[in-house]
Amino acid sequence: MFQPPLPPEYSRLSDVEAVDRIQAAKRTLGERVVILGHHYQRDETIRHADFRGDSYKLAKDGAAQEKAEFIVFCGVHFMAESADILSGGRQKVILPNLSAGCSMADMASIHQVRACWRALERLGVGSDVVPVTYINSAASLKSFVGEHGGAVCTSSNCAKVLKWALAQGEKILFFPDQHLGRNTALAMGFDESQMVIWDPLATEENGGETAERLRDAKFILWKGHCSVHGRFNVRQIEYARERYPDVRVIVHPECRREVVEAADDSGSTEKIQRVVRDAPNGSKWAVGTEINLVNRLAHEEKANDKLVFCLDPIVCPCSTMYRIAPANLLWVLESLVRGEIVNQITVPPDVASNALLALDRMLTIAG
Repeated sequence: MFQPPLPPEYSRLSDVEAVDRIQAAKRTLGERVVILGHHYQRDETIRHADFRGDSYKLAKDGAAQEKAEFIVFCGVHFMAESADILSGGRQKVILPNLSAGCSMADMASIHQVRACWRALERLGVGSDVVPVTYINSAASLKSFVGEHGGAVCTSSNCAKVLKWALAQGEKILFFPDQHLGRNTALAMGFDESQMVIWDPLATEENGGETAERLRDAKFILWKGHCSVHGRFNVRQIEYARERYPDVRVIVHPECRREVVEAADDSGSTEKIQRVVRDAPNGSKWAVGTEINLVNRLAHEEKANDKLVFCLDPIVCPCSTMYRIAPANLLWVLESLVRGEIVNQITVPPDVASNALLALDRMLTIAG
Protein backbone atom coordinates (compact mmCIF):
# COMPACT_ATOMS: atom_id res chain seq x y z
CA MET A 1 0.00 0.00 0.00
CA PHE A 2 1.08 3.59 -0.57
CA GLN A 3 1.50 6.10 2.23
CA PRO A 4 0.92 9.71 1.11
CA PRO A 5 3.42 12.26 2.45
CA LEU A 6 2.73 13.51 5.94
CA PRO A 7 1.69 17.14 6.45
CA PRO A 8 4.83 19.33 6.31
CA GLU A 9 4.67 20.24 10.00
CA TYR A 10 5.46 16.62 10.93
CA SER A 11 8.48 16.24 8.68
CA ARG A 12 10.06 19.37 10.15
CA LEU A 13 9.80 18.31 13.80
CA SER A 14 12.90 17.88 15.93
CA ASP A 15 13.31 14.63 17.89
CA VAL A 16 12.57 16.43 21.17
CA GLU A 17 9.42 18.04 19.79
CA ALA A 18 8.18 14.70 18.45
CA VAL A 19 8.69 12.97 21.81
CA ASP A 20 6.94 15.74 23.73
CA ARG A 21 3.95 15.82 21.40
CA ILE A 22 3.60 12.01 21.28
CA GLN A 23 3.54 11.90 25.07
CA ALA A 24 1.03 14.74 25.20
CA ALA A 25 -1.25 12.98 22.70
CA LYS A 26 -1.02 9.74 24.68
CA ARG A 27 -2.00 11.55 27.88
CA THR A 28 -4.98 13.14 26.15
CA LEU A 29 -6.20 9.85 24.66
CA GLY A 30 -5.52 7.85 27.82
CA GLU A 31 -6.99 4.36 27.88
CA ARG A 32 -8.77 4.97 24.58
CA VAL A 33 -5.58 4.01 22.71
CA VAL A 34 -2.99 1.26 23.04
CA ILE A 35 0.30 1.36 21.13
CA LEU A 36 1.91 -1.91 20.06
CA GLY A 37 5.59 -2.09 19.06
CA HIS A 38 7.19 -5.02 17.27
CA HIS A 39 10.69 -6.03 18.37
CA TYR A 40 12.13 -4.93 15.02
CA GLN A 41 10.99 -1.31 15.35
CA ARG A 42 13.61 1.40 15.74
CA ASP A 43 14.29 2.54 19.31
CA GLU A 44 12.88 6.03 18.87
CA THR A 45 9.52 4.52 17.88
CA ILE A 46 9.26 1.48 20.15
CA ARG A 47 10.02 3.60 23.23
CA HIS A 48 6.41 4.83 23.05
CA ALA A 49 4.86 1.34 22.89
CA ASP A 50 2.60 0.11 25.68
CA PHE A 51 3.39 -3.47 24.70
CA ARG A 52 6.37 -5.01 22.90
CA GLY A 53 6.62 -8.42 21.33
CA ASP A 54 6.35 -10.50 18.19
CA SER A 55 3.44 -10.13 15.81
CA TYR A 56 1.01 -12.64 17.31
CA LYS A 57 1.71 -11.73 20.94
CA LEU A 58 1.04 -8.08 20.14
CA ALA A 59 -2.18 -8.83 18.28
CA LYS A 60 -3.43 -10.69 21.38
CA ASP A 61 -2.20 -7.94 23.71
CA GLY A 62 -4.10 -5.33 21.74
CA ALA A 63 -7.34 -7.32 21.61
CA ALA A 64 -7.14 -7.88 25.37
CA GLN A 65 -7.29 -4.14 26.12
CA GLU A 66 -11.05 -3.89 26.44
CA LYS A 67 -11.06 -0.18 27.30
CA ALA A 68 -9.03 0.75 24.20
CA GLU A 69 -11.04 2.04 21.26
CA PHE A 70 -7.94 2.21 19.05
CA ILE A 71 -4.95 -0.06 18.48
CA VAL A 72 -1.98 1.72 16.93
CA PHE A 73 0.25 -1.05 15.59
CA CYS A 74 3.88 -0.12 15.02
CA GLY A 75 4.67 -3.09 12.83
CA VAL A 76 3.66 -4.05 9.29
CA HIS A 77 0.43 -4.56 7.37
CA PHE A 78 -0.18 -8.27 8.05
CA MET A 79 0.28 -7.64 11.80
CA ALA A 80 -2.36 -4.93 11.80
CA GLU A 81 -4.68 -7.28 9.92
CA SER A 82 -4.20 -9.97 12.58
CA ALA A 83 -4.99 -7.43 15.28
CA ASP A 84 -8.21 -6.47 13.48
CA ILE A 85 -9.19 -10.13 13.12
CA LEU A 86 -8.56 -10.95 16.78
CA SER A 87 -10.30 -7.80 18.02
CA GLY A 88 -13.48 -8.91 16.31
CA GLY A 89 -14.29 -5.37 15.24
CA ARG A 90 -14.41 -4.11 18.83
CA GLN A 91 -11.43 -1.82 18.21
CA LYS A 92 -10.18 0.18 15.28
CA VAL A 93 -6.67 -0.80 14.19
CA ILE A 94 -4.34 1.85 12.80
CA LEU A 95 -1.03 1.37 10.96
CA PRO A 96 1.04 4.58 11.21
CA ASN A 97 2.62 4.06 7.78
CA LEU A 98 0.66 2.22 5.08
CA SER A 99 3.90 1.42 3.25
CA ALA A 100 5.05 -0.79 6.13
CA GLY A 101 4.64 -4.23 4.62
CA CYS A 102 6.62 -7.48 4.60
CA SER A 103 8.54 -8.69 1.56
CA MET A 104 8.16 -12.30 2.66
CA ALA A 105 4.39 -11.99 3.05
CA ASP A 106 4.25 -10.42 -0.42
CA MET A 107 5.92 -13.52 -1.93
CA ALA A 108 2.64 -15.45 -1.68
CA SER A 109 -0.55 -13.88 -3.00
CA ILE A 110 -4.00 -15.37 -2.68
CA HIS A 111 -4.16 -15.77 -6.47
CA GLN A 112 -0.89 -17.72 -6.53
CA VAL A 113 -1.94 -19.97 -3.64
CA ARG A 114 -5.28 -20.72 -5.26
CA ALA A 115 -3.50 -21.56 -8.53
CA CYS A 116 -1.20 -23.94 -6.62
CA TRP A 117 -4.18 -25.58 -4.93
CA ARG A 118 -5.94 -26.11 -8.26
CA ALA A 119 -2.78 -27.73 -9.64
CA LEU A 120 -2.58 -30.11 -6.69
CA GLU A 121 -6.22 -31.01 -7.20
CA ARG A 122 -5.53 -31.74 -10.88
CA LEU A 123 -2.72 -34.06 -9.81
CA GLY A 124 -5.16 -35.93 -7.60
CA VAL A 125 -3.51 -35.02 -4.27
CA GLY A 126 -5.59 -32.02 -3.25
CA SER A 127 -7.61 -34.01 -0.71
CA ASP A 128 -4.36 -35.24 0.89
CA VAL A 129 -2.92 -31.75 1.47
CA VAL A 130 -3.32 -29.66 4.62
CA PRO A 131 -2.37 -25.99 4.12
CA VAL A 132 -0.36 -24.22 6.81
CA THR A 133 0.53 -20.55 6.64
CA TYR A 134 3.12 -18.74 8.68
CA ILE A 135 1.59 -15.86 10.59
CA ASN A 136 3.75 -13.59 8.40
CA SER A 137 1.11 -13.66 5.68
CA ALA A 138 -1.85 -11.67 4.45
CA ALA A 139 -5.30 -12.11 5.99
CA SER A 140 -6.54 -13.57 2.70
CA LEU A 141 -4.06 -16.45 3.04
CA LYS A 142 -5.05 -17.08 6.65
CA SER A 143 -8.64 -17.17 5.43
CA PHE A 144 -7.76 -19.65 2.66
CA VAL A 145 -6.10 -21.91 5.22
CA GLY A 146 -9.09 -21.73 7.54
CA GLU A 147 -11.47 -22.55 4.70
CA HIS A 148 -9.42 -25.59 3.63
CA GLY A 149 -8.97 -27.22 7.02
CA GLY A 150 -5.52 -25.88 7.84
CA ALA A 151 -4.00 -23.66 10.48
CA VAL A 152 -1.71 -20.71 11.06
CA CYS A 153 1.64 -21.17 12.81
CA THR A 154 4.28 -18.97 14.40
CA SER A 155 8.01 -19.63 14.52
CA SER A 156 7.64 -20.84 18.11
CA ASN A 157 4.75 -23.29 17.59
CA CYS A 158 5.49 -24.41 14.03
CA ALA A 159 6.48 -27.96 15.01
CA LYS A 160 3.23 -28.50 16.93
CA VAL A 161 1.16 -27.24 14.01
CA LEU A 162 3.03 -29.39 11.47
CA LYS A 163 2.59 -32.47 13.65
CA TRP A 164 -1.14 -31.72 13.91
CA ALA A 165 -1.41 -31.17 10.14
CA LEU A 166 0.23 -34.52 9.36
CA ALA A 167 -2.37 -36.18 11.56
CA GLN A 168 -5.06 -34.60 9.35
CA GLY A 169 -3.59 -35.41 5.95
CA GLU A 170 -0.76 -37.01 4.01
CA LYS A 171 1.17 -33.86 3.13
CA ILE A 172 1.52 -30.18 3.95
CA LEU A 173 1.52 -27.11 1.73
CA PHE A 174 3.55 -24.59 3.74
CA PHE A 175 3.81 -20.90 2.84
CA PRO A 176 5.20 -18.32 2.50
CA ASP A 177 8.62 -19.04 4.11
CA GLN A 178 10.39 -22.14 2.83
CA HIS A 179 13.16 -21.92 5.44
CA LEU A 180 10.94 -22.05 8.53
CA GLY A 181 9.11 -25.01 7.01
CA ARG A 182 12.30 -26.85 6.09
CA ASN A 183 14.15 -26.18 9.36
CA THR A 184 11.16 -27.24 11.44
CA ALA A 185 10.55 -30.42 9.45
CA LEU A 186 14.23 -31.37 9.69
CA ALA A 187 14.18 -30.81 13.45
CA MET A 188 11.15 -33.12 13.61
CA GLY A 189 13.20 -35.90 11.99
CA PHE A 190 12.10 -35.65 8.38
CA ASP A 191 14.58 -35.78 5.51
CA GLU A 192 15.00 -33.09 2.87
CA SER A 193 14.26 -35.70 0.21
CA GLN A 194 10.68 -35.57 1.48
CA MET A 195 10.43 -31.87 0.61
CA VAL A 196 9.86 -30.07 -2.68
CA ILE A 197 9.79 -26.38 -3.55
CA TRP A 198 6.79 -24.75 -5.18
CA ASP A 199 7.93 -21.72 -7.17
CA PRO A 200 4.95 -19.46 -7.88
CA LEU A 201 6.98 -17.61 -10.53
CA ALA A 202 8.14 -20.72 -12.40
CA THR A 203 7.50 -20.70 -16.13
CA GLU A 204 6.98 -24.48 -16.03
CA GLU A 205 3.73 -25.94 -14.75
CA ASN A 206 3.32 -27.33 -11.23
CA GLY A 207 5.53 -24.70 -9.66
CA GLY A 208 8.60 -26.03 -11.47
CA GLU A 209 8.29 -29.51 -9.93
CA THR A 210 7.38 -32.82 -11.57
CA ALA A 211 4.02 -34.37 -10.91
CA GLU A 212 5.77 -37.43 -9.48
CA ARG A 213 7.77 -35.45 -6.93
CA LEU A 214 4.70 -33.50 -5.84
CA ARG A 215 2.76 -36.74 -5.36
CA ASP A 216 5.61 -38.29 -3.35
CA ALA A 217 6.49 -35.27 -1.22
CA LYS A 218 5.52 -34.94 2.42
CA PHE A 219 6.17 -31.16 2.48
CA ILE A 220 5.48 -28.74 -0.36
CA LEU A 221 7.40 -25.61 0.60
CA TRP A 222 6.60 -22.26 -0.97
CA LYS A 223 9.57 -20.47 -2.50
CA GLY A 224 9.56 -17.47 -0.17
CA HIS A 225 12.06 -16.07 2.29
CA CYS A 226 12.91 -13.20 4.62
CA SER A 227 15.35 -10.79 3.00
CA VAL A 228 16.88 -9.85 6.37
CA HIS A 229 17.46 -13.39 7.63
CA GLY A 230 18.66 -14.43 4.19
CA ARG A 231 21.77 -12.29 4.70
CA PHE A 232 23.22 -14.52 7.40
CA ASN A 233 25.70 -17.21 6.38
CA VAL A 234 27.97 -19.89 7.83
CA ARG A 235 31.14 -17.87 7.30
CA GLN A 236 29.79 -15.21 9.66
CA ILE A 237 29.32 -17.88 12.33
CA GLU A 238 32.84 -19.20 11.75
CA TYR A 239 34.26 -15.70 12.03
CA ALA A 240 32.36 -15.09 15.30
CA ARG A 241 33.82 -18.31 16.74
CA GLU A 242 37.32 -17.35 15.58
CA ARG A 243 37.05 -14.01 17.40
CA TYR A 244 35.39 -15.42 20.53
CA PRO A 245 35.98 -19.18 21.01
CA ASP A 246 33.44 -19.28 23.85
CA VAL A 247 30.69 -17.44 21.96
CA ARG A 248 27.20 -18.91 21.68
CA VAL A 249 25.33 -18.46 18.41
CA ILE A 250 21.55 -18.20 18.21
CA VAL A 251 19.62 -17.48 15.00
CA HIS A 252 16.06 -17.16 13.80
CA PRO A 253 14.58 -20.23 12.00
CA GLU A 254 13.86 -18.03 8.97
CA CYS A 255 17.59 -18.36 8.24
CA ARG A 256 18.79 -20.92 5.69
CA ARG A 257 19.26 -24.55 6.73
CA GLU A 258 23.07 -24.45 6.85
CA VAL A 259 23.01 -21.37 9.10
CA VAL A 260 20.56 -22.94 11.58
CA GLU A 261 22.61 -26.15 11.65
CA ALA A 262 25.87 -24.26 12.27
CA ALA A 263 24.35 -22.27 15.15
CA ASP A 264 24.09 -23.47 18.75
CA ASP A 265 20.39 -22.72 18.93
CA SER A 266 17.54 -21.19 16.95
CA GLY A 267 14.17 -19.74 17.79
CA SER A 268 11.64 -16.96 17.58
CA THR A 269 12.39 -13.40 18.61
CA GLU A 270 10.80 -14.14 21.98
CA LYS A 271 13.04 -17.19 22.46
CA ILE A 272 16.17 -15.33 21.36
CA GLN A 273 15.54 -12.63 23.95
CA ARG A 274 14.72 -15.12 26.68
CA VAL A 275 17.81 -17.27 26.04
CA VAL A 276 20.19 -14.30 26.00
CA ARG A 277 18.62 -12.66 29.06
CA ASP A 278 18.67 -15.91 31.04
CA ALA A 279 22.29 -16.66 30.11
CA PRO A 280 25.06 -16.35 32.74
CA ASN A 281 26.61 -12.94 33.28
CA GLY A 282 29.73 -12.47 31.21
CA SER A 283 28.57 -14.75 28.39
CA LYS A 284 29.02 -13.86 24.71
CA TRP A 285 26.28 -14.07 22.09
CA ALA A 286 26.28 -13.78 18.31
CA VAL A 287 22.70 -13.30 17.14
CA GLY A 288 21.25 -13.82 13.69
CA THR A 289 18.17 -11.64 13.44
CA GLU A 290 17.12 -8.05 12.74
CA ILE A 291 19.63 -5.43 13.90
CA ASN A 292 17.28 -3.25 15.99
CA LEU A 293 16.43 -6.18 18.25
CA VAL A 294 20.09 -7.23 18.54
CA ASN A 295 21.27 -3.72 19.37
CA ARG A 296 18.54 -3.35 21.99
CA LEU A 297 19.55 -6.65 23.59
CA ALA A 298 23.21 -5.62 23.53
CA HIS A 299 22.41 -2.36 25.31
CA GLU A 300 20.18 -4.02 27.92
CA GLU A 301 22.62 -6.85 28.70
CA LYS A 302 25.73 -4.68 28.87
CA ALA A 303 25.01 -4.12 32.58
CA ASN A 304 25.29 -7.90 33.03
CA ASP A 305 28.70 -7.92 31.36
CA LYS A 306 27.32 -9.81 28.36
CA LEU A 307 28.64 -9.26 24.86
CA VAL A 308 25.81 -9.38 22.35
CA PHE A 309 26.42 -8.64 18.67
CA CYS A 310 24.84 -9.25 15.28
CA LEU A 311 26.35 -11.97 13.09
CA ASP A 312 26.33 -9.58 10.17
CA PRO A 313 27.94 -6.29 11.25
CA ILE A 314 26.56 -4.42 8.24
CA VAL A 315 23.08 -5.93 8.18
CA CYS A 316 20.41 -3.39 7.38
CA PRO A 317 17.28 -2.92 9.49
CA CYS A 318 14.11 -4.47 8.10
CA SER A 319 13.36 -1.78 5.50
CA THR A 320 9.59 -2.02 5.82
CA MET A 321 9.61 -2.10 9.63
CA TYR A 322 11.84 0.95 9.60
CA ARG A 323 9.22 3.02 7.80
CA ILE A 324 7.31 3.83 10.97
CA ALA A 325 9.08 6.90 12.27
CA PRO A 326 8.06 8.95 15.32
CA ALA A 327 6.52 11.48 12.93
CA ASN A 328 4.14 8.79 11.60
CA LEU A 329 3.17 7.78 15.12
CA LEU A 330 2.60 11.38 16.15
CA TRP A 331 0.46 12.07 13.08
CA VAL A 332 -1.97 9.21 13.76
CA LEU A 333 -2.18 10.02 17.48
CA GLU A 334 -2.86 13.74 16.97
CA SER A 335 -5.41 12.84 14.31
CA LEU A 336 -7.23 10.75 16.93
CA VAL A 337 -7.07 13.65 19.37
CA ARG A 338 -8.84 15.76 16.72
CA GLY A 339 -11.44 13.02 16.24
CA GLU A 340 -10.03 11.83 12.89
CA ILE A 341 -9.18 8.20 12.16
CA VAL A 342 -6.43 7.79 9.59
CA ASN A 343 -4.78 4.64 8.17
CA GLN A 344 -7.38 2.26 9.59
CA ILE A 345 -6.79 -1.38 8.64
CA THR A 346 -9.93 -3.47 8.21
CA VAL A 347 -10.35 -7.08 7.13
CA PRO A 348 -13.66 -7.89 5.35
CA PRO A 349 -15.97 -10.02 7.54
CA ASP A 350 -15.99 -13.00 5.16
CA VAL A 351 -12.18 -13.06 5.10
CA ALA A 352 -11.88 -12.44 8.83
CA SER A 353 -14.20 -15.32 9.81
CA ASN A 354 -12.14 -18.03 8.10
CA ALA A 355 -8.87 -16.38 9.15
CA LEU A 356 -10.03 -16.41 12.76
CA LEU A 357 -10.89 -20.10 12.35
CA ALA A 358 -7.29 -20.79 11.27
CA LEU A 359 -5.91 -18.74 14.16
CA ASP A 360 -8.20 -20.47 16.66
CA ARG A 361 -7.01 -23.85 15.39
CA MET A 362 -3.45 -22.75 16.07
CA LEU A 363 -4.38 -21.75 19.62
CA THR A 364 -6.02 -25.11 20.23
CA ILE A 365 -3.02 -26.98 18.81
CA ALA A 366 -0.39 -24.96 20.64
CA GLY A 367 -2.26 -25.06 23.94
